[in-house]
Amino acid sequence: MFYAVRHFTRYRYSKPIWQSVMEVRMHPRSEAIQRCFTFQLSVSPRARIFSHTDHNGNQIHHFDIPEPHKQLTVVTDALVDVDPPAPLPESLGPDAWEQLDELIARDDYWDMMMPSTFARTSPELEAFANECGVAERKGDPLQLLLDLNTKLYNAFAYVKESTTVDSPIEHALSSRQGVCQDFAHIMISLLRNLRIPSRYVSGYLFHDSGHTDRSIGGATHAWVEARLPEIGWVGFDPTNNLVAGERHIRTAIGRDYADVPPTVGTLKGSAKSELLVRVRVTPSDAVLPPDQELASDQEWSRFLESSDQPEIQAAVQQQQQQEQETQQQQQQQ
Repeated sequence: MFYAVRHFTRYRYSKPIWQSVMEVRMHPRSEAIQRCFTFQLSVSPRARIFSHTDHNGNQIHHFDIPEPHKQLTVVTDALVDVDPPAPLPESLGPDAWEQLDELIARDDYWDMMMPSTFARTSPELEAFANECGVAERKGDPLQLLLDLNTKLYNAFAYVKESTTVDSPIEHALSSRQGVCQDFAHIMISLLRNLRIPSRYVSGYLFHDSGHTDRSIGGATHAWVEARLPEIGWVGFDPTNNLVAGERHIRTAIGRDYADVPPTVGTLKGSAKSELLVRVRVTPSDAVLPPDQELASDQEWSRFLESSDQPEIQAAVQQQQQQEQETQQQQQQQ
């Protein structure tokens, strides 16, 4: 499947701030069954954008706006191809737990096994582990993961805005409701207590009429990957009771959300801020020019109407100018 992904982020401030320094983690990864063919990032006010790759292989873009501004807009476009993953076996071998321990002893998975900012044990988590029957290793590791994926799906309601990005897992455990981030953190915490290397995946999920997903469209998504012997890293989406497949688009991996926020930064100034985010994932064989796509998409246009039009136009014009400069450089070469 080819997907065109557009991610729109806007920060609006109650009064001008003096400087913004920001990191962006929205570049889809290229590995295994996923390939990112094109990626474009536009910032308004205009800024010079730099990038680097962290130790987990995540592409991080960063920029500095050293001038007064009341609004910051970030728009990214990507074209991604995702193949269907290989089917999972019915079970692993009878010595799968021993093989997993050998794998852990041989390779370096400690970052994905130790407690982290949002994924760590607690009395509430241990009580839930006993309730689900996953307080100790037993049975087949793969079947345990599949069962836990379903149990989390059934035990918690998906409720938009029931928690925030910095909510501890105890909030979701006590209320039995949360968002995809909470589902992922709880599952990771349970797996690490079983000494199963597990990591947080940030990305997007393609929604269509053929699937009844609980998570909402128009936003980022999060799920879990666990390391298993013989078959490697396997993705589990407890929010929707899915094994991650060709509808899941990966942008970044880490110990938990603290490692992979789509945007994070600092600012100079004293002002209240308002954040608006809009994500769209559509099947496509090419990324349309920004002006053509914005003009032809009524839903997207209605969303942008709530923004300051000069700001949006500046972002679009900047992206077009960047494309023209790139084409001119290629012709000169």
